[in-house]
Amino acid sequence: MTSQKFRIESDLLGELQVPADAYYGVQTQRALNNYKISAVKMYDYPEYIIAMAYVKMAAAAANAELGVLDRTVADAIIAACREIAGGKLHDQFPVDMMQGGAGTSVNMNANEVIANRALELMGHQKGEYQYCSPNDHVNCAQSTNDAYPTAFRYTFVRMNKHLVASLRELIEAFRAKGVEFKDVLKMGRTQLQDAVPMTSGQEFHAFATNLEEEIANLERNAVLLREINMGGTAIGTGLNAVPGFAELCAKRMSEFSGDELTEAPDLVEATPDTGAYVSYSAALKRLAIKLSKICNDLRLMASGPRCGLHEINLPPMAPGSSIMPGKVNPVIPEVTNQVCFKVIGNDTTVAFAAEAGQLQLNVMEPVIAESILESVTWLRNAIDTLRTKCVEGITVNADHCYEMVKNSIGIVTALNPYIGYKASTKIAKEALETGGSVYDLVLAHGLMTREKLDEALDPRAMTASHALPPSGRPTGG
Repeated sequence: MTSQKFRIESDLLGELQVPADAYYGVQTQRALNNYKISAVKMYDYPEYIIAMAYVKMAAAAANAELGVLDRTVADAIIAACREIAGGKLHDQFPVDMMQGGAGTSVNMNANEVIANRALELMGHQKGEYQYCSPNDHVNCAQSTNDAYPTAFRYTFVRMNKHLVASLRELIEAFRAKGVEFKDVLKMGRTQLQDAVPMTSGQEFHAFATNLEEEIANLERNAVLLREINMGGTAIGTGLNAVPGFAELCAKRMSEFSGDELTEAPDLVEATPDTGAYVSYSAALKRLAIKLSKICNDLRLMASGPRCGLHEINLPPMAPGSSIMPGKVNPVIPEVTNQVCFKVIGNDTTVAFAAEAGQLQLNVMEPVIAESILESVTWLRNAIDTLRTKCVEGITVNADHCYEMVKNSIGIVTALNPYIGYKASTKIAKEALETGGSVYDLVLAHGLMTREKLDEALDPRAMTASHALPPSGRPTGG
């Protein structure tokens, strides 16, 4: 067994062993020793690491332009950041996402990895910080209190694009089903009771429209995240940052990343402010609530197959029971429901953490960041799973749906324009008392011919607001 080699690094609290081949340093090692909380690591969120790389890249460029940082050192830092933004060294970000210190461990993890990679690029050894220091060079003109929130703000901006893209694909899948099922007549229901006829196509098209509204809401709230507090340093006063750094850093970060980011107008206000996170988390919750309701509907419509609604068939994904042969459960909508519950709970966590801020800083930002990162990740995964393993494979039981329409009391409402309210009421009462079919009773009482009744029950007539007899008046008493 080969013994691991170490190098010795020191900080305020003294010396500590760090694995010799690690790009992180002493403060990251302390975080690894201190925080064994969630088992969720920074490297579990690649977009977060990429966003942090852009923050440090922009800071180095701005400091070099302002004459604060040696150009050779700045170029090495920028080169290291470009590698990280390109996907390299992500395994060197092992700190737990749940931590104290308002994110200092995350910030220092980034500073140390970037510094050690920059040292290599300049021909030095890891740990030779006299040539490129995590604090003096990589963290120049910064504090955890501006670099850390800027990184996860930009992370949310990046991840929101992926979430919206997945949501668009789900919307298109629902819309395609709306077209496919456009001529399938079924009963609409309110309060779980028969209401009036509609088509399955209308129902699935409504799902698409309902979710489409959430794209605008997500994008509207993501705009708030583009305002960053870089240059505010510790509490927003800009201590240790030269004039012009805040504006230039935001400008360079926009150029490097390709996404527009702006300097907060009041850095003292922006440093403890968590309003944008609250709003964006609420947008995720709203999407989750709508998505969960749709999954409830899918499970209800697929219930059965013999003793439920049995209007649609969900793709069978797994045996449904260890004891009941032949049972297949709606597992994909079920897992999506549970993801939505988690997102709703995460939003509550964000609200409590945002309220817990005090004076010039909110030290609860780590749990805000982790909660939103988890919500976006889980939602996107659930949306993709729901689309590919459920929605795209849904089929409809058209004949069964039509039979339920014919046997429903609710069909009487659709026949009001043809036979009148009084006759409709009599038919409804008789159907309820005898268990007879409204369809058969209308024919038995001679209120409509079979041809006219079938014509009235045509999906296009049943679901159009202008569906009236040619005279515009009832044909029966």
